[in-house]
Amino acid sequence: MKAAVNTRYGSPDVIEVREVPKPEPRAGEVLVKVHATTVSRTDCGQLRAHPFFMRLVTGFARPKHTILGTDFAGEVEAIGEKVTSFAPGDRVFGLTPGGYGGHAEYLCLSQEEALTLMPARMDFHEAVVCEGAWYANSNLQPLGVGSGHRTLIYGASGAIGTAAVQLAKFYGAEVTAVVATRHLDLARSLGADRVVDYTLRDYTRIDETFDLIFDAVGKASYFQCRRLLKPQGVFATTDFGPHNQNVFLLFWGTISRNRRVVLGMPKNSRDLVQFLRARLQAGDFRAVIDRRYPLEAIADAYRYVETGQKTGIVVIDIPQANLRTLAPGLQSDAYPTSPVRDP
Repeated sequence: MKAAVNTRYGSPDVIEVREVPKPEPRAGEVLVKVHATTVSRTDCGQLRAHPFFMRLVTGFARPKHTILGTDFAGEVEAIGEKVTSFAPGDRVFGLTPGGYGGHAEYLCLSQEEALTLMPARMDFHEAVVCEGAWYANSNLQPLGVGSGHRTLIYGASGAIGTAAVQLAKFYGAEVTAVVATRHLDLARSLGADRVVDYTLRDYTRIDETFDLIFDAVGKASYFQCRRLLKPQGVFATTDFGPHNQNVFLLFWGTISRNRRVVLGMPKNSRDLVQFLRARLQAGDFRAVIDRRYPLEAIADAYRYVETGQKTGIVVIDIPQANLRTLAPGLQSDAYPTSPVRDP
């Protein structure tokens, strides 16, 4: 089978698409023929081993796992003994074990992993939404975001941010989305009650206070945002923040028992994919797709994600599929065919 392989850390130039052995399902495992996956900010960090201490987990000199990729959607091709939850031909989506293995034509995983059936009449590229939602939900649901809560989402146009807006609205929160000018309409289409253009206005000076400020891109500063927090409000983040300040704030919060700054750690991924299936089926959640690339051009996808300018998710089609559906207002320059946009 073909897979995108990186046997050493570095830039996207180190990625090679080459033939590797096709996995065989063992007892309790499912073999999935992958039709779509994504390249995410997490993949880019793992490719470059950034931050450096990541190597303590991923391999100090060279990566322990040479095929990256967390999201996947595809068809069950074969099952091992004792598999009762899935059958060949099932259309499935989910999260790869440990965040590895999705950038390949085939993937083996246990039926007990984060794997579920796709909603009917959904294309594969529309189902690779789990990683962004996983991080978003880990910073919303544990904090009790719900009816009556006022939530500000900074960076509401990325994979995590677009998921956070939709999930916060599902939970009943009043959402203020902070985005650049070109994403104003997108944020509104996802349900945001108020949209702030940070290129025209200092969002930290708006005349509102919030129960939760969620930094979905790891670029906001707690010290700049704290005036927007209610007395019991929380600043949640997905990264270490400017100058790694969130590391020290989290450490101080542990000592002082002051949970003003939290970094939600994703967990219960199997429950998450079941939850997302229900949301996708009900129309409460949708993929926001920026660009789509064939597997052979995956290095270009990495280069684009590393610009920090992507909107929503960047999809890898395996094998290359016809470009059929994109989010409103977005386009892809990766394929020569012209996209047909959603109404």
